[in-house]
Amino acid sequence: MSDHSEILYSTAEGMDYPAHEQQYKTFLKIGILGTATAATVIVLLAIFLT
Repeated sequence: MSDHSEILYSTAEGMDYPAHEQQYKTFLKIGILGTATAATVIVLLAIFLT
């Protein structure tokens, strides 16, 4: 049968939390930059195509 032992994530070794947080901050910056770029393109299209 399957093993039903408890999984302990708090004791997992090899987790690099500072690197994870830096990657998440970079992801957010790229997302914000992409959103701002798309909004700018839409506004420019509205201005020049009307």
